[in-house]
Amino acid sequence: MEFKGFDRIDFDTFSIEGLDERMEAIRGRIQPKFQAIGEQLSGDAAVFVGNEMHLHIAKHARRTVNPPKDTWLALCHNKRGYKKHPHFQIGLFDDHLFIWLAYIYELPNKKEIAQTFLDHFDTLNDTIPNDYVLSMDHTKKDAESMGVLSADDFSKRLERFRDVKKAEFLIGRHIDKDDPILKDGEQFLALARTTFETLTPIYRMSFV
Repeated sequence: MEFKGFDRIDFDTFSIEGLDERMEAIRGRIQPKFQAIGEQLSGDAAVFVGNEMHLHIAKHARRTVNPPKDTWLALCHNKRGYKKHPHFQIGLFDDHLFIWLAYIYELPNKKEIAQTFLDHFDTLNDTIPNDYVLSMDHTKKDAESMGVLSADDFSKRLERFRDVKKAEFLIGRHIDKDDPILKDGEQFLALARTTFETLTPIYRMSFV
C-alpha cells in the first residue's frame, strides 16, 4: 500500500466515544497508513542506524474501558518489542502528529543512557535543531520547544530522566493536524526520514 497522507478524519478518530468504536476506527483508518509508513521507512531507518529495524504498531491491548487518546507506530532494532529499547515513533493525537526518538520508562538501562547524554551534553545539545520539541511523558500532548529551552534547563530535564523512575525522554517534531505536509505522502515521508537521520547520532549514543 502506498502512503498518500493523513486526512482530517484520521485526527477525528479521537473524538469517537467508546473503546470498541474508537479502536475499530484506529484499525480501519490509521493502522493501514502506519503499515505503509513502516514499510517505507524501516529500510531508511536501518541504513541510518546500522541495524535492521522492525515495525511495531500499537495494539492498545491492555485497555478495557478508556479509549486511547493517541496511537502510534514504532521502529526498533528488536523484533519482539520496542518499549524496552530506544526507538523511533510516529503517531497521532487529536490535534497533532508526532515524530519521536523515544526513550520511555520501561527502558531497563534508562539511568545509564541518561548519564551518557549528560556526559556528552554539548554534542547532544548541538545535534538537536531549535524547531524540535522535548517531552518527558509520552502519554501527554504537551512538549517544550528546544528553541526556548536554555542549556541549563535542558540539562535539568536530562537529570530528571536519569533520576525519576517514570520520567521519559522523547525528542523530535510536532506537526499540527492542519499542516498541508501531512496530506502529501511523499513530503511527509521525506520529513520523517530527515527527522530520523537528524536524531540518529543520539540513537547511536544510546549504545555506547
